[in-house]
Amino acid sequence: MSKCVHCQQRKGKRSCPALNGMICSQCCGEHRITTISCPASCVFLEVNDDYQQKRAGGRFELERRTFYRELLDYGGERATEIFYVFEALAFRYFQDRRDAQDIEALEGIQSLRRSFSLIQIPETGMPAFGEELRKEFKVFGERQKLEPTMVTEVLDRAQAFIQGFSGTGLRSNRFLHGLLGYVRERHPDVAEQLARQTGAGGRIVIPSGFDYLPEPVSPNPSSS
Repeated sequence: MSKCVHCQQRKGKRSCPALNGMICSQCCGEHRITTISCPASCVFLEVNDDYQQKRAGGRFELERRTFYRELLDYGGERATEIFYVFEALAFRYFQDRRDAQDIEALEGIQSLRRSFSLIQIPETGMPAFGEELRKEFKVFGERQKLEPTMVTEVLDRAQAFIQGFSGTGLRSNRFLHGLLGYVRERHPDVAEQLARQTGAGGRIVIPSGFDYLPEPVSPNPSSS
């Protein structure tokens, strides 16, 4: 059996379409996407993504619950609703992007935040996800009469939450894996509804089953 085309040490056991040879399972697991440009058609990439999303989804659910409590304490249900809409739009946008990285979600949220800033600075080279967020939040903001100061505060907190969950890896996808895995595992009906909205022309339709309050939470737990 030939040696792994990546490490040249262990035996190659999987066919790697990106490297045109056999790769060992360890190199495949450690370097896929990050240092190996895996095509979306790779069967090992698909199986691994599904597994990693399930694992990340459980952790994401726990940290998401804590974050929503913080948002509720800050600005009530209106604050939680802002991030809830961002989550739904992120799922809709990235659901089929196996090569997507958390930096794309962060750049999008930064672009959206700038659009709500009191000081408007012309932006060149707007990220694609940022453009999508701006378009959708323009409709959502007008409908809900959102206060710019609350939106910017929620988005600042959201950026910190995403960065904390994502970690320090330059090509991390932990946040997106967590979000996608959480929605697909805990709210499969919502995942299906959001999938149907892809390319629907920018109309926000947030499924009612995707609760933005994970569980009943008292705004002032100490008073109970």
